[in-house]
Amino acid sequence: MTFTLRIGETVRLDRLDCLARDRIPVVLAAETRVRVRSSREALDRFVAAGRVIYGVNTSMGGFVDHLVPVDQARLLQENLLAAVATNVGPHIGDEAVRAIMLARIVSLARGNSAIAPGNLDKLVAVYNAGIVPVVPSKGSLGTSGDLGPLAAIALVCTGRWRARLDGQVRPGAEALAAAGVEPMVLSYKEGLALVNGTSGMVGLGTLVHQAATRLVAAYQLVSALSIEGLAGMTKPFDPRAHAVKPHRGQLAVARSLWESLSDSSLALNETDTERTLAAEMDVMAKAGSVPIEDAYSIRCTPQILGPVVDSLQSVGEVLEAELNSSNDNPIVLPEENEVFHNGHFHGQYVAMAMDHLVLAMVTVTNLANRRVDRFLDKSNSNGLPAFLCHENPGVRLGLMGGQFMTASVTAENRTLAVPMSVQSLTSTADFQDIVSFGFVAARRAREVLVNTAYVVAFELLCACQAVDIRGREGLSSRTRPLYERVRDIVPFLDRDETITPYLEELAVDLLDWQSLLEGTRA
Repeated sequence: MTFTLRIGETVRLDRLDCLARDRIPVVLAAETRVRVRSSREALDRFVAAGRVIYGVNTSMGGFVDHLVPVDQARLLQENLLAAVATNVGPHIGDEAVRAIMLARIVSLARGNSAIAPGNLDKLVAVYNAGIVPVVPSKGSLGTSGDLGPLAAIALVCTGRWRARLDGQVRPGAEALAAAGVEPMVLSYKEGLALVNGTSGMVGLGTLVHQAATRLVAAYQLVSALSIEGLAGMTKPFDPRAHAVKPHRGQLAVARSLWESLSDSSLALNETDTERTLAAEMDVMAKAGSVPIEDAYSIRCTPQILGPVVDSLQSVGEVLEAELNSSNDNPIVLPEENEVFHNGHFHGQYVAMAMDHLVLAMVTVTNLANRRVDRFLDKSNSNGLPAFLCHENPGVRLGLMGGQFMTASVTAENRTLAVPMSVQSLTSTADFQDIVSFGFVAARRAREVLVNTAYVVAFELLCACQAVDIRGREGLSSRTRPLYERVRDIVPFLDRDETITPYLEELAVDLLDWQSLLEGTRA
């Protein structure tokens, strides 16, 4: 199976995610190759006419005021790659590197970047051969593009730096030779075309966004199971009530909960609660046996998760627009017979989107943390034993220790919610005087997402423990498969044991992305 890149067709985020994770080869359609060639030929005409163009016959960055003869083009482009490949720190995981390479291929294949068709073919060949350049994760400003990450990839394509092939790290030239791929030979603007764009933050951000979307979809069902475990009431989720506050995400979450709990006998019918309290009414004020409303972490779930759903939708729209863009400088439009100096490489859109994704995930973490507290505090759990310890309390500690982890991780996530997109620092002799840090924002969003999955995993474990104590026969038809899936991993805990392996496996299940967890441990 292959994926064909065609001019005018939008590459969806879920497709990019699938291509990168499943290592699906890509090919360029004939009309795509025609467009790429047309852009390069237009640039060749401009050079022949003696036009002065950034990165063609000028230097770059802080040396933008230096003129460079085109006969030094190869040396200039190779020096650019070597000079900006300065990232440090843990290496990005293979799936993320593949996603970044794909994002760059998609952008260059739009035919506005004036890369030579033969060099674009070689980038595609490197990706298809399973060569994964070693990309250190820290150091991108995200505003003359993701220079460091993309330069590491481009260096390998020219036979330098290091790459993984068949599980082994090799010199770039050796990896190319083993795969039968000839190194790129760069001419004017081509090194710039390879690195001067937002494809790093887009590739990594896409994988994070898709995993976050899966987690939030799963969390709606986890929420229904938690409501059953906490004997919560269902009427607050009636779609008729939510029609008067018509946010799309809120309506969707309310409908999901309402339908998921429709045949549950563990979740409570508010009418029954009303009857109970009405029978207890007296001439004097007194405490009733049950409250008429649940706490916010139960009752307000649509109003809390709804904005998360809407935010992820908005983040996805930004990423998809950026993925399917020409995001380098300069761009060459053959139909206009013109070259445009511009700032399309600036990552502010993606940086802000990743910050919003972080806020969404911290919101989920806060909600899950509050529900964990309700499960473990017997004064707030509607009749569950303290710390869900049903047998030998006191001798056993039950799930007490899990709350240590969730409180710690929740606090950590909150500290990571300070926006990166406003942290601009000037560099390059004040030439790059306002920067996005979009790649940092995407990398940090991945860390926050993984933390969120751990907290949700523990809430899910608590919910299943509570359901077993109350009686799992009362589960709804929609939550039962989730309960049974968890029980394939985690038994009912009637003895104290280390639950870390269970939480790790549940987190992977929720994210459906094993390497995401591995990437944060590098």
